Amino acid sequence: MLSFESDYIEGAHPLVLEALIKTNMEAMSGYGADKYTARAKEKIAAACGLPEAQIAFITGGTQTNQLVIDTMLRQFEGVVSAQTGHISVHEAGAIEFTGRKVLTLPAHNGKMDAGELRSFLTDFYADGNNEHMVFPGIVYISHPTEYGTLYTKAELTALSGVCREYNIPLFMDGARLGYGLESLSTDVTLKDIARLCDVFYIGGTKVGALCGEAVVFTKKNMPLHFENLIKKHGALLAKGRLTGVQFDTLFTDDLYFKISKNAIDRAEELKSLFAGLGYKFFIDSPTNQQFVILENARMEELKKSVKFSFWEKYDDTHTVVRFATSWATTKEKIEELKKVLESVK
Repeated sequence: MLSFESDYIEGAHPLVLEALIKTNMEAMSGYGADKYTARAKEKIAAACGLPEAQIAFITGGTQTNQLVIDTMLRQFEGVVSAQTGHISVHEAGAIEFTGRKVLTLPAHNGKMDAGELRSFLTDFYADGNNEHMVFPGIVYISHPTEYGTLYTKAELTALSGVCREYNIPLFMDGARLGYGLESLSTDVTLKDIARLCDVFYIGGTKVGALCGEAVVFTKKNMPLHFENLIKKHGALLAKGRLTGVQFDTLFTDDLYFKISKNAIDRAEELKSLFAGLGYKFFIDSPTNQQFVILENARMEELKKSVKFSFWEKYDDTHTVVRFATSWATTKEKIEELKKVLESVK
């Protein structure tokens, strides 16, 4: 079965697996106190242009979002997100499970608008009843967004400025960050993100690793005793080497960026393929997630040969579906898909 279901359906990049096998019999201290984890942190900090960055590794994106948000908030605070934000829609209430409220703002192609954020914060602090409300304590965005869209440097700078004005940290979910950084239309670099965000993470699970996300605190603002808090959330790996070895490999010789570019190159081919066959897109995504509007009968026919993700209902006879490329997608897979699409009428 041909699959474009997601960008984590393959295992790991061969060089990552090779590194895990090569280091397998080395006896290392646990919980990330090993030389590979230390080296990975140094390489990531250098790539961010922040030698003083504080970095931690978590095994998955939902754990990372929950941990960062829960540990950075005070008891009376919640997190501000776009309505379509991952934490608001597709994380099964993981944030609410910690007792934190997700405060939503309108989404514009998946993105939060800095002007609307400022209005929300201004109105909140002008409200005489705000002591009876959940205070906004952190702002959450993702890059790319749930719809594969990207913030421009100007948009990110504006959001960062509002957060600075109100002394609220800006947190970027970077589960697919590599694909955002390698997009043909982006003007945002990793160093820009490190400069403008208070905390963000570099996704590995969807970008060449078996598992793992690298959380980067950019302002010496890692919560006190963060390792203790990770463990309290049940997210501390005894064999911390697992993520350390992987990120050490991904950040050697620009591997992370090279394999991310492959996903973008294949996504561009995918877009051209669908457009050339007359398919309509739900949104213009510049990254590896492509959202196509399918007539329901054609969708059911395609399902017999190709895996893709349901996204949302478009109307009574059409559905929005997602096709995703990844670091592992080949030109041959695109050609196979072309044959299938041409055979489905």
